[in-house]
Amino acid sequence: MDDQGCPRCKTTKYRNPALKLMVNVCGHTLCENCVEMLFVRGSGNCVQCDTPLRKNNFRVQLFEDPSVDKEVEIRKKVLKIYNKRDVDFSSLREYNDYLERVEEIVFNLTNNVDVENTKLRMDQYQRDNRDIIHKNKAKLTREQEELEELLLLEQQGSEQRRLEVLQEEQRQLQTKRKNKQDLLDELEHSRVPAGILLAQHKVRAAKLETRIEQQKQVVKPTNLFSTGIHMRQTVSLQPVPKIEEVLYQYRPLQVETYGPPAPELEQLSRLGYLNHVRAALPQDTAGGYTPALACLRAVEDALSGLFFV
Repeated sequence: MDDQGCPRCKTTKYRNPALKLMVNVCGHTLCENCVEMLFVRGSGNCVQCDTPLRKNNFRVQLFEDPSVDKEVEIRKKVLKIYNKRDVDFSSLREYNDYLERVEEIVFNLTNNVDVENTKLRMDQYQRDNRDIIHKNKAKLTREQEELEELLLLEQQGSEQRRLEVLQEEQRQLQTKRKNKQDLLDELEHSRVPAGILLAQHKVRAAKLETRIEQQKQVVKPTNLFSTGIHMRQTVSLQPVPKIEEVLYQYRPLQVETYGPPAPELEQLSRLGYLNHVRAALPQDTAGGYTPALACLRAVEDALSGLFFV
């Protein structure tokens, strides 16, 4: 990042850490001061490629490589026109071909490859699909409004939960302070020996800590998902694709060997296979290990390499 700089005034990020670089559709950068100076009338040409530019189209450079900013901006413009979804196609192959065409257009405009013909293709597509473009744009706007509303509800819920946690912590702190003050008052005015009072205070403090821990572990029932959607709310963001296929049926694996058959699992102990196998420790059984399974596996591996003569 330190070697980034303005190609006109030669100011770099190293010399001026507060340097703000701006980028336009051509993908070339200028610092904010040069943009203000060169485009004081609102329009002008790029210093590097002489492309006609407008001042209000400059934006802050977000990526180290300005070509990435250029691609992001071009992709936004292309996707406003090519806004079809998978439900608009009769097959997955057609949808994939459509996505490939979109990526080809973005690549051509980003890398200045056949720009004129690419723009003509975009204009022709926009004329031929004007109705479906407007329909998908309106649908996308409704979905964005629903998502923004859900995100706002989730943010409000998070803030409410944070305030409840803070209030609970304040109540617990006040209770502890009151408990200490009660002990001091008892030590000052009571005739009971101090040792007994301290013991009683420790018992009360222990009960108080136990009650506080129990309150922390209580999980309040929630009526929101992590996305902010209510449990019983149905949101039509995008149709769920229906996949109709045959249910999977499990078939046990049949391993054919040319040697003698291995004994069954329950026969290993009776036949003496486990006499020299190490007994399982408690930490072994926690992971599901048993001596019989390990022994059976070793016997099967040994017999699978044998052949009947």
